[in-house]
Amino acid sequence: MSRVVALGASARVAGYALAGVNVLETDAAGALEAWTRLPADTGLLLLTDDAATSLAGELSRAGRLLWAVIPS
Repeated sequence: MSRVVALGASARVAGYALAGVNVLETDAAGALEAWTRLPADTGLLLLTDDAATSLAGELSRAGRLLWAVIPS
């Protein structure tokens, strides 16, 4: 089974942990480092807008990984 991961600023992603989502809290500057820590079985990645901007290149090469930017 794939897991869901939320990546971005703590204030925006911490609540997703209550629904069982794995949370990687980081600011935009640390988004690339957090990207390298994504579990191999990640199927859905939820991103803050800042994290998505920082990871634009990686996301374009993400292959089968489904990702979405969460609303502000």
